[in-house]
Parts: sequence; structure tokens; C-alpha cells
Amino acid sequence: MQGADKGQAVDLNGRDLHVGIVQARFNDALTGQMAQVCKDELIALGVSPKHIHHVTVPGALEVPTALQAMADSDRFDALVALGCIIRGETYHFELVANESGAGVSRVSLDHHIPIANAILTVENQAQAEARVVEKSRDAARVAVEMANLLDELL
Repeated sequence: MQGADKGQAVDLNGRDLHVGIVQARFNDALTGQMAQVCKDELIALGVSPKHIHHVTVPGALEVPTALQAMADSDRFDALVALGCIIRGETYHFELVANESGAGVSRVSLDHHIPIANAILTVENQAQAEARVVEKSRDAARVAVEMANLLDELL
């Protein structure tokens, strides 16, 4: 990898970070579990529970709007998007998956704030269940790592 520092240490110290979580309630049994795993991992990384702000929205299409409001507030070092889109019989799956993903990326780039996108896009319930814990933990780690990296770079 040209230009990559393979020995670069990853900073997963969440102390003093403020993290916002936006959880889509659609498929709530899964996304509620995702939110809990993500919060637990953030706390394990040193983020104070009082510095974790968790909100819910109806579905994945509404996640970017809440992220944008959080980013506009300038109160957060990083954000996390949580949701679960399970393929159905119509084109709606593609629409929701594509638009929510694009919205999350747009907010991150427009506001220069890291957003860990853990909106699952899966074929079925079993695939979702298999990914809930790992993707939620990864989202917490990504949020902390990227908040620290951007703090260092800016």
C-alpha cells in the first residue's frame, strides 16, 4: 500500500469523546440490540455514558436527517448510524439501502464528522442476526478511532 503507514497505532481511547447514536426503529428487535451492544462497546472504550446521546427514528431513511441535526449542533465528536434493512419482494429494499447510505455519507462529508455506518443491508433475518453484535461493536470502534484521527489531523 503506497503511502500507508502499516505501523500506525490505532487510537481507541474514547475518554472525553461525545458520541451520538441514531437508531432506526424498523426491525427494532435487531436495532435495539445493536444500540445496546454499541453503547456497551463505547463505554468499554472509555466513553462516558453521559457523553453518549441515543435517539431513535422510524426507519433507515430518517437516519440521515437526525444525523444532520446532531452534526449541526457541534456537540459530537463522532456519530453512529444503526439500522437494519432486510430485502423484501420489491425494489423498496434498494431504494432504502442506497438512499440511507448516500445520506449518511453526505452528512459526514458535509460536516467533517466521522459517522460509523452500521445500517445492515441483508437478504434475510438470519443474516441480520449473524451480524448484529459484530457490526455494532465495529461501529463503536470506528466512531472512536475516526474521532481521534480527525482530531489529530485537524
